[in-house]
Amino acid sequence: MGKCVDYLKKYLPLQHTYTVNMKENPMRRTLRCFMIILIMAPGWISAQAYITPGGDIKVVVIKDPYSDSRTGPELLKGPDLLASGGLVEKLPEWGCKIEAILDVKMPPELEREYGEWNRASLTNRTMGKMMYAYDKDEVFFIGLLSGSKSVIGMLAGLQHLGPGRAPLKDSQGRDIIGLPRLGEAKPLKVGLIWISARAAFNTPDISVEGNMGGMNVAVAAGLSNATLRMQAGLDPPISTKFIVMAGVRDTNPYEQFNIDNSFIETISIVDLKHNSENIKKQMKRLSGLTDILFVHVDLSVLDPSEIPGHPHAVPHGPTSDELAACLETIFFFPKAATLGIASLHDEADEVSIKAAYRLIEGAVKGIKNR
Repeated sequence: MGKCVDYLKKYLPLQHTYTVNMKENPMRRTLRCFMIILIMAPGWISAQAYITPGGDIKVVVIKDPYSDSRTGPELLKGPDLLASGGLVEKLPEWGCKIEAILDVKMPPELEREYGEWNRASLTNRTMGKMMYAYDKDEVFFIGLLSGSKSVIGMLAGLQHLGPGRAPLKDSQGRDIIGLPRLGEAKPLKVGLIWISARAAFNTPDISVEGNMGGMNVAVAAGLSNATLRMQAGLDPPISTKFIVMAGVRDTNPYEQFNIDNSFIETISIVDLKHNSENIKKQMKRLSGLTDILFVHVDLSVLDPSEIPGHPHAVPHGPTSDELAACLETIFFFPKAATLGIASLHDEADEVSIKAAYRLIEGAVKGIKNR
């Protein structure tokens, strides 16, 4: 009975109020609590679908090596380094059953397309299609990602999970852009927990660097580059009410102005280092607002000692152990259904790879604790 009451108090959305009469007949009290959980927490029950009867988590690993850089290589090595460094062996040790390992590749019919941002958008679309071939709560996705570019593809995939929710098609079988489904097949409300040293919340008119990598969260929120976002399949954009930024500490003044003028909420470096109550608070809030959550971890968020040689390392970040503890808390919440690990650089050593694995293990532990 105590666990039932604790669940009601701690893990159901904050906007609901529950009264538990401790003097009530124990049998009736237990039954009433159980009925409240059935009514108010269907996500907690359905989200167990990707856990097998034996307790293993059904996992689909997605590797996306494509970048959106105008100055660097199009294909980056980080996703393959993460996959080949021992992850395939470790996942079963952690209690995961690998259902598939999917590689994002530009379709042959689109290979002649040009323009770095255009190609990045098309590969995001390819990744989204890989994801929404699955149903909601069917598998747990782990994305091994080149960088922030992939966030739009991951969000698009989650938004349309399930065959009945795939974008509408024209008479030639092509996805119709800008015409989302309605009714029960309408896109899911997707939330984003963005864990990174950088916010990626620039728009073209304020960007200092002019790189798409500094704009991708703003694009996902509908603030710019709408054609590329819709081409990738993210339609409509996600509300800034559904975004939480954690560990961000490297923004330019106009980018920070954009964040401050939005509904984005934040988790501080201190929160991450101490796995504070603010993390649970934000997870409860997002769980009440959204249908499903994507947790994107850019390795730049970590302390530089954990990611030697990383080109975007920023001082004073959490250790991988500290962040793993936070991910365990985050993934206890059933709406957290996808993890992305991004920006392992091409020359990364074993220290960086092990740090990334600790983060994945922390997320798995969170799911196991549900």
